[in-house]
Amino acid sequence: MIDKRVPTAQEAVADIFDGATVMVGGFGEAGSPIELIHALIDQGASDLTVVNNNAGSGEVGLAALIKAGRVSKMICSYPRTANSTVFPEMYRAGRIALELVPQGTLAERIRAGGAGIPAFFTATSVGTPLAEGKEHRTFGETEYVLEHGLTADFSLIKCRRADHLGNLVYNKTARNFNPIMATASRTTIVQTDEIVRLGAIDSEAVVTQGIFVDRIVTVENPALESDLVHKGMSYP
Repeated sequence: MIDKRVPTAQEAVADIFDGATVMVGGFGEAGSPIELIHALIDQGASDLTVVNNNAGSGEVGLAALIKAGRVSKMICSYPRTANSTVFPEMYRAGRIALELVPQGTLAERIRAGGAGIPAFFTATSVGTPLAEGKEHRTFGETEYVLEHGLTADFSLIKCRRADHLGNLVYNKTARNFNPIMATASRTTIVQTDEIVRLGAIDSEAVVTQGIFVDRIVTVENPALESDLVHKGMSYP
């Protein structure tokens, strides 16, 4: 049996390299691995391509990573939220690139990447600027556009509970992008609220199986992005 526990978030992200593609779980605050992101800021990797549903809020978590100048490109579906100021300013200044992807297409591109599917056709974005330059085909009477599966060097995800083999369960909507990102990267790094004994998680309830997980770090009482933003906090 393989024990996938590591002592600290810093050790968990230590080998993320300059130029890596990193998937970051979360749907806004829900399931966002803030402590792992902050550890990555401290670690110093730069020129990162980050895949996430949005582009961060306030000046913590993903927004802090962007503000630190570590992200050269965002692949996301919702780059501007009510509390998003860092990304829009840097994008307008030409300091970060954006690949905008419809949310359902983003989820399917990640799922496809994890399943070994190189590309698929979808009707979403046909007739919009997002489909320009992409292959189109007609099936029946409907036009479709070709989208490519997404994979990454690393995924940073957050779960509610794990065992030492890497079997994971999530807290309600924190499930969002985390499970599919775990399947689509070469190295999956997980922060969990707690690690329980082997067998304590009902096998029928496991969402992410340990085969997809490489490292687990326990983060008790993890920070909530909304609380940090409300308090006007920034990182570092």
